[in-house]
Amino acid sequence: MTTISDNVQATQTRLNRACSAARRPGDTVALLAVSKRQTAEAVRQAHAAGLCAFGENYVQEGLDKIAALADLRAVLQWHLIGPLQSNKTRAVAETFDWVHSVDRLKTAQRLSEQRPDHLPPLNVCLQVNISGEDSKSGVAPADVPALAHAVAALPRLRLRGLMSIPEPADTLDAQRAPHRALRLLFDQLNTEGLALDTLSMGMSADLEAAVAEGATVVRIGTAIFGARAA
Repeated sequence: MTTISDNVQATQTRLNRACSAARRPGDTVALLAVSKRQTAEAVRQAHAAGLCAFGENYVQEGLDKIAALADLRAVLQWHLIGPLQSNKTRAVAETFDWVHSVDRLKTAQRLSEQRPDHLPPLNVCLQVNISGEDSKSGVAPADVPALAHAVAALPRLRLRGLMSIPEPADTLDAQRAPHRALRLLFDQLNTEGLALDTLSMGMSADLEAAVAEGATVVRIGTAIFGARAA
């Protein structure tokens, strides 16, 4: 029977191969384990296998898991990667380390106002609807520069970069195209004076394409934890 530890090792091997193919050092891409709908015990096992960064899609589920794993709080990073409603910003600002899904200035302002002074600045990424899908959250690419500069000016936040969930594609070239578009937008923002260092893009199906186009964080769930509960 395959264990979470086995899956972590296999996923890390795959990531290392993708980095090698892209002629990038393996330590330039971080593995973010998507732990939504997984148990706190599964996260504990993944941490024992060497992982420290975990992504949650749902605020309350994440809060419950953070509480259940309070003994590991000093060594785990908790990332919110799902949509964030205005009435949940305080809990997120007070508890999480990262938010990948900021797509409105109002949300960023609330996170800034509600981040406790005793905590480090909250790391945030702007979610970009890079494929222009009506069903996807995210700011339109043309609106990213104005939002990025506004968010970067807020106190108690640190704008780290961009995140996207592109439309699925079947070929490597088709998978690479939206990741390339996000990287070019990222590069543009840096030339405008924003010191960004994070491209959160790529999941199990398109990890290689994302790494080839410059991802610094890949978000992997099923390959690590197995199929999620319904």
